Amino acid sequence: MELITDLADITVPYKNAVITIGNFDGVHKGHQAILHQVIEHAETINGTSVAITFEPHPMKVLSSNGSPPVITLYEQKCELIEQTGIDVLICIPFNRKFAAITATEFVEDILVRKIGMKAIVIGKDYKFGKNREGSVEFLQKYSQKYNLEVIVAEWIPISHQVLERISSTRVREIVMDGRVEDAWHLLGRHYQIRGEVVTGRQRGGPMLGFPTANIKLIDELCPKTGVYAVTVEWRGNKYKGVANIGYAPTFDDHLFTVEVHIFYFQEDIYGEIIRVNFIKRIRDEKKFAGIEELHDQINRDSNTAHLILSDL
Repeated sequence: MELITDLADITVPYKNAVITIGNFDGVHKGHQAILHQVIEHAETINGTSVAITFEPHPMKVLSSNGSPPVITLYEQKCELIEQTGIDVLICIPFNRKFAAITATEFVEDILVRKIGMKAIVIGKDYKFGKNREGSVEFLQKYSQKYNLEVIVAEWIPISHQVLERISSTRVREIVMDGRVEDAWHLLGRHYQIRGEVVTGRQRGGPMLGFPTANIKLIDELCPKTGVYAVTVEWRGNKYKGVANIGYAPTFDDHLFTVEVHIFYFQEDIYGEIIRVNFIKRIRDEKKFAGIEELHDQINRDSNTAHLILSDL
């Protein structure tokens, strides 16, 4: 996959570009279906499949009330889009200057002249351009002028029983509710966070006998507080473990942490980036009477996690 992070780097329009545009936060099954539709259509016209996204998320620039944490950080989003088989990913730096571009300018100057769009696959409710004036109907007005094909993608339902469409908002709600196994059905993969291992309270190994990796999160959606069975990816290897998200109420210091105890792991990974996949929530966070009671509970949690992860 070719990654473009500056439109100035596109010196020649792509051949018969079939385009889709979106934030693609989460790259969930709905996004994946659109991306595959782009790829398939590009193949039928001997063209180039192109996905266009933005960094940072436009809500972080335009919203005065703050924005929700992202489901997938930029690096992971690029990786997931590449895995679909898209030829080109264009990541446009989003700022207020870009936000002021009208829908007409975006279509004519960027999509048609710069990128070479011959077809676009878009969700029926997608809006773009200044004041969100761009829409399916807006694009259809240009279809004859520029000989464009406008393909409206169908929504993907959560399941045969739940006809609500898959959306980033729904994924976010499910993860924040701790239902990480349900998130799998919307994402097509386990929900993952990734971050740097930093120095924590120094209590996991010395006090409890369960050394933990403390993860520094950056603007990332975090599951509900509690204990989870997880897998951990580091340097191309995958390990099993148990994670605690929350405030460690037994110690009463009110510091929020994400701590992972990796089974049978002795490596020094301070300063390293690890990826944590959430498989299933085991229990709520709880305050214990003391260190010994907490140690016993962690041991039980580890045994439960072993059982949950036995088939992975």
